[in-house]
Amino acid sequence: MEVAHPFHIDWRGRVATASMDDHIRQMIEQVIFTTPGERVNRPTFGSGLQQLVFAPNSDELATATQVLVQGALQQWLGSLIQVEAVQVQSSEATLLVTVQYLVRRTQQRQVARFERG
Repeated sequence: MEVAHPFHIDWRGRVATASMDDHIRQMIEQVIFTTPGERVNRPTFGSGLQQLVFAPNSDELATATQVLVQGALQQWLGSLIQVEAVQVQSSEATLLVTVQYLVRRTQQRQVARFERG
């Protein structure tokens, strides 16, 4: 078991934990929605995706965003997952990110969807 994100205390008054699969999903969300420079000791951590929420939609932006997210996930979580596909959809001020990945430890394919507005 791993520490759950966001950090909180569970119903027993202990540090909340998460299964390894849930923990990996939580780490993916952290990478996707953290802006580089936001973390003091890791200034390059994150993908910068949130900065693109209000950029004008175009095929080029969608492609660049997918490459940006996939690269960040490979850099920060490459030892845990193999990213197979990233899909980013923007609607007004909301981002929907779908990540298909393989958990290296178990060789199980997973799909995770994240929405941020």
